[in-house]
Amino acid sequence: MAAVTSIMRAQQVLMARLNELLRPLGLTFPRYEALMLLSFTRTGALPLGKIGERLQVHRTSVTNIIDKLEADGLVRRVPHTEDRRATLAEITDEGRACAKRATEILNAELFGIGALEPRDLERVTAILRGLRLDAGDFAP
Repeated sequence: MAAVTSIMRAQQVLMARLNELLRPLGLTFPRYEALMLLSFTRTGALPLGKIGERLQVHRTSVTNIIDKLEADGLVRRVPHTEDRRATLAEITDEGRACAKRATEILNAELFGIGALEPRDLERVTAILRGLRLDAGDFAP
C-alpha cells in the first residue's frame, strides 16, 4: 500500500507541476501530450481513436482534449480520406509552435522532476520498467 500510495501521489504532484508550467500557454499536460503525438506523426494527423489508444485515455477524454485544442486553433478536425467514418485531428502550424514552446518550458524545468538526482531518476525508471512491461506499454 505504501508503494502504491507513493506512486499515485508522485503522479499527482507531477501533473500539478506540469499543468502549472503549461498554464501560460493555455495547455494542460494531456493537451501537450496530444500535440506532441500529432507532431511526431509523418502527416501531422491521426484518427481520434488512435490518439486515445496511444495516449491510453478514454474516447471522451480524447474528444475533450481535441475540442479544446481545436478551439485554440492548435489542431483542426479533417475527414479521413480513406475511411468516411473516421475523423482525423491534424496539428496546425500554431499547434507546432505551441508544442515547441511548451517543450522548451518543460525542459527548462526538467519536466517537474528536478528535485531528484539523475541517478535516482534512472533507478525509478528501472524499477517501474517491470510494471510497464507487464502492462504491455512496450516490448522488452
